[in-house]
Amino acid sequence: MVQTGAISTTLHGMIAARALSEPESTAFWAGETTWSFAALDSFGRSLARGLAGLGIGPGDLIGLWLPNGPAYLGFLLAIARLGAIAVAVNTRFRALEIGDILARSGARLLALDPGFRGADVPGVLAAMPSGALDGIEAIVACGPGDLGTPPSGAGVYDLATLAAGPMLDRELGGPDSGVAIFTTSGTTRAPKFVLHGQSGIVRHAHDVAARFGLDAPDAASLQALPLCGVFGFAQAMACLAAGRPMALMVSFDADEAVRLVAHHRLTHAIATDEMLDRMLTSAGTGDGLKSLRFAGYASFVQGTRADLVQRLESAGTRLVGLFGMSELLALYAAQQPGDPIESRARPGGFPVAADGAIRVVDPATGRPCATGEPGMLELKGPSAMLGYYGDPAATAEAITPDGYVRTGDLGHAVGDGSFVFLSRMGDALRLGGFLVSSREIEAELEADPAVAQAQVVGIPGSGGAKPVGFVVLKPGAAFDEAGLIRWCANRLARYKVPARIFVLDSFPATAGPNGTKIQRGRLRDMAMERLG
Repeated sequence: MVQTGAISTTLHGMIAARALSEPESTAFWAGETTWSFAALDSFGRSLARGLAGLGIGPGDLIGLWLPNGPAYLGFLLAIARLGAIAVAVNTRFRALEIGDILARSGARLLALDPGFRGADVPGVLAAMPSGALDGIEAIVACGPGDLGTPPSGAGVYDLATLAAGPMLDRELGGPDSGVAIFTTSGTTRAPKFVLHGQSGIVRHAHDVAARFGLDAPDAASLQALPLCGVFGFAQAMACLAAGRPMALMVSFDADEAVRLVAHHRLTHAIATDEMLDRMLTSAGTGDGLKSLRFAGYASFVQGTRADLVQRLESAGTRLVGLFGMSELLALYAAQQPGDPIESRARPGGFPVAADGAIRVVDPATGRPCATGEPGMLELKGPSAMLGYYGDPAATAEAITPDGYVRTGDLGHAVGDGSFVFLSRMGDALRLGGFLVSSREIEAELEADPAVAQAQVVGIPGSGGAKPVGFVVLKPGAAFDEAGLIRWCANRLARYKVPARIFVLDSFPATAGPNGTKIQRGRLRDMAMERLG
């Protein structure tokens, strides 16, 4: 039943309610096609009927190896209506990663786009590890292209045909049903499966929409982040909850992003700092970004970006730092748009949920940390995961008895209800008896005129851990290790000064749905190797 007098607590119900009240309102633009809420709702219902005919029902897992587009959103709504669970698969993943996710999750069906640019779908399917596709009973092709030889025993279906039948009105998925799985980054071990429920996603979507002004009458958003990651997913759900349109990008291109902003007069964007940098460069001195009044960003490499906040401010866009993670969904917290630039640039902020709660504890003892004292962030709110799918032990370790998520992140409370994210706990350094964010030392190295980027890791040494730096130089710059060490020694406490600094052409990295993540574990190994 569609709820009209109150906010729906299911994903399919949220869209159905909007389709009933504003059927012709634009849900999103995909290329040159405009999708209304009525069309999106009908697509999801018809696809649900088709999937039910394949035997998909409550608790079944469906892998979505799909780019941004109508197919992804239609599958999500169909899955929610059936009480099934979507397993988001990074579009950058290939045979080894996809095979691992499908095999360990137990997915019964895989939806993919055979023609997605550069994917070589036949080659990927053929290169899957032995047994990876044994549980796949059906493959749904969401577009033209060659599938090659499908796995033995799996039926192949066309999305258009599957969704061409009558609509399914029954609702098998409820507010408490798990509906979406996202994988953790898994740079050092097999990724965990983070399971989110329908009511938590819907509640978070409405909280984000209200906090970011996505529900304003003229609001329209750039959806450039991939739906297969929590960053893009959380933004898209907030736009749908607000009933305001978004422009979907299959993959990010700065010139096309600027064109979409100008063409649709988009007012909001959530992106990485790298994406926003490239959009500013593309726009140049023109007014392509003139309509953009609010943006939120996360930095996966360079940390705080006050320079970017200032540049967008000059262009008329108010930019704020964000915080999120797979276990809490992205956009869990954001800085205040009215705060000074230095404050707005910091990752972290105030929880978007009125009942969100933060605390900071000493990771070794559990002792509450004082305001401003670095420690491990523990966060609570309606967007928290249901748990790690199939891993109750890891779930018990990640969630405290009173419902806080142990983030594994280093941060500190500000004292006004907000917090500042400093780094991953694995990136934090215990130096001289103090917890130190590696980013603090990296920022000083990057302040040197010769350094483009820096990373700092800790390695065991006589008398305790020692920081070791790695730098990538600016074009034409000369490497001067002694000079860089002196530079830090003049600006930092002695225990924070790198014992050694090495130069690299680039940092080892792994691909994620929102960009690349530096493999700090590999840097630690390199430091140990070089120091013997």
